[in-house]
This record gives sequence, C-alpha cells and structure tokens, in this order.
Amino acid sequence: MAASSAGLGLATAAALAEAGCRVAINGRDPDRLNDAANKVSGAVPIVGDVSDAAGATALVEAATEELGGIDILVANAGGPPGGDWASTGVDRYPAALELSLISVVAMTKAAVPAMQAQGWGRVLAITSVSARQPLDMLILSNTARAGVTGYLKTMANQVAAHGVTVNSLQPGYHATDRLQQLFGDRMADLESSAPSRSVGDPADFGRIAAFLCSEHARFITGAALPVDGGSSAGLQ
Repeated sequence: MAASSAGLGLATAAALAEAGCRVAINGRDPDRLNDAANKVSGAVPIVGDVSDAAGATALVEAATEELGGIDILVANAGGPPGGDWASTGVDRYPAALELSLISVVAMTKAAVPAMQAQGWGRVLAITSVSARQPLDMLILSNTARAGVTGYLKTMANQVAAHGVTVNSLQPGYHATDRLQQLFGDRMADLESSAPSRSVGDPADFGRIAAFLCSEHARFITGAALPVDGGSSAGLQ
C-alpha cells in the first residue's frame, strides 16, 4: 500500500485490515509512518519514497519480503504541484509524470507477474477526479492521472484472464488533514457547493476501495470510478 501514512491511503489500509488483510503501509517520514501503523491492526510499516520508479519498485520488493507475497496492490502517491498551462514549464513535466504515472507502472511491473502466476490478484490505483474532469490549476495532475487511467485500462484487458483485476478510484474532496490545510475557513463553502452538500468521509472511501479488492468484485476490471459526491459533471 503505497503512500498510506495519512489521508485516503491510510483509510484504505485500515479498511483492508478490517476485512482481514495483512497490510504493509508506506511513507517517507518514519515517525509519521509508525504513528499510522499503530492505527491499523497488524500493519507493517515500510519507509520509502515512491516518487520515482526505483523507489516504487523497492517498496514492492520490501513488501513482498515482509508479507511473503502480494495479493493486493494499492498504488497511491501525492499529487504534483499546481499550475496552469501558461505558467507550467516543460521542465516540470518529467518529475510530475515520474511521481504520478511512472511510479504506478513500476509498482505493477514488480507486483503483477506473481499475481498472474497464482491466478488471483487485485490492483487498485487512487488517482483523482481530475482524470475525469480536468481542473484548471492542476495541469500536471490532469496530465499524469489521465495517463494512469489509460495505462491501467490497457493492462486490465491483458491480465484479466489470469484472475487479476485492475481498477482505479477517482476521489473528489474528502475530509482529510490535507484538505483542511488547503481550504481552512473555506471548508463550509466547499461543502455547500457540492451536490451532496458535504465532503467525503475517508473511512467510506476506504470501504469502497476494500470492496474493489475483494472476491465479490471479481467481475469489475478496467473501471475508473469517481468517488466525489456527484461533483464531476460528465456523463462518463
């Protein structure tokens, strides 16, 4: 479980643990990671940075060793910096793509062959609703997340016959510490502007993620599911 020491990543790890999974959680800050591990029953903390291919691969290798194998891979990483088309230089794209796209590619390359060999596996990426409805000031995230969605959809078709499902969740605004830091006193305005008149509960998001990783979801693959309270306006 990459980038899971806080927010939606931690909520997903907790839901998987509640469902009976033994989980490895990941973060860059050892103290923060250990605090998070204490909140998830039986969690194995693995310090590491998944912002590039080498770090992403190393996480999968470490988790495989600690757990004795990986049946479920949840790929998550922090979003790249904000900016619009005019203000974002070409030189900023490689790092953003490495963080949000190439890291997912690396993790799946390291984890999925063993899932194929055993005839069962789950891959789930946490992306963003910006992959469905681009946000003006997040051009780097819009570009990278759309790439992840295309990559996963393509891979899903090619590993489905091996019992491996590949899906992504596209979260909108949820009540995380990060959202509070970003919006502060404007949280009420954010809630009132949403069709649901609220922001999401991270625990609910985690349960949705856990369902997609379950046996009951074996016929769902190649899906990119928005979890945004109806905020995205598109038909698909």
